[in-house]
Amino acid sequence: MHIWQPGPGEILLSRTPVTFATGEAMPVSGMRWFRDTERNDIQNELPGWPEGPVYTPRSPGSSLARNVGKGGALALVAVIMGVLTGGGGSGPSPSKSGKTTSEDRADEIDDFPVMWAAPGTLARTLPWQLDPARSPDQERYRTHAIVTDRRLLVVGVPVHKKNRAIIDDEVLWETPRSDISHVEPRNFRQERDVKLRFTDGSWCRLESHNRNKFIRYLVHTPHFIPLGSLTREQRDAVDNFLATTDAPDLSEPIVTRLPCGHYRVEALVPSELDAFFGSSSRKLSMNADGSELEYTDYHPEDF
Repeated sequence: MHIWQPGPGEILLSRTPVTFATGEAMPVSGMRWFRDTERNDIQNELPGWPEGPVYTPRSPGSSLARNVGKGGALALVAVIMGVLTGGGGSGPSPSKSGKTTSEDRADEIDDFPVMWAAPGTLARTLPWQLDPARSPDQERYRTHAIVTDRRLLVVGVPVHKKNRAIIDDEVLWETPRSDISHVEPRNFRQERDVKLRFTDGSWCRLESHNRNKFIRYLVHTPHFIPLGSLTREQRDAVDNFLATTDAPDLSEPIVTRLPCGHYRVEALVPSELDAFFGSSSRKLSMNADGSELEYTDYHPEDF
């Protein structure tokens, strides 16, 4: 059993299951493509990748005929409404929090690239195990994104269903944080996708069922506050948080000051590391005076 550990002085921030994303609009539902900057399919050019499925986007007419042929009057209505709202037809129902209209038709309805990479760029080095269509059974194997203050890694983890606390990490890919230029949440139909843009112009689109945890420390460069630099009121709040939490084996808390001026205190719980769901933590959000945030005080950055 091997659990990946950060290097000396490196701060482990989060660990979350991720995969390449999957199309939601009917023309691309259940599909994904790997493209160069001319929209050519490059999946057969990626070194070491096993063969994967070849997808063809559905035309609106074929999607409509398929649904009507099944006697799906309701599906027909959904297709028509999808076209009217720019959703490209029916398909998985939008989540309550996702947007029903795409702001990027070229990459979310007409096509669905999850890798956009010229030859020699960083996105082409991503591991094939991130692809649900190529990787082992997702119930028995997961890919986790690990975020530290220095780098982003992808590890592969076999899942032992009878004991998910058994962790045997294989490092599949890593890159310094400095290679990531922009993190862009994508909210069409659901709020699980994120585009990672790299400094060389390439990008990938990943999916995480706990996206906030995945990108929390990637969206902005964290401003870490040493415990010894906290005011007395802030330190008292942190000490009370640690004393009253229900986890006996908390790691040393990480304190960051957010762009909005609030403070986030987060401590990982090593004993709750799960091969399926990743890391677990306890969190406190507080004002500069050490008082815990009221519900009405929260800003988007706090999440």
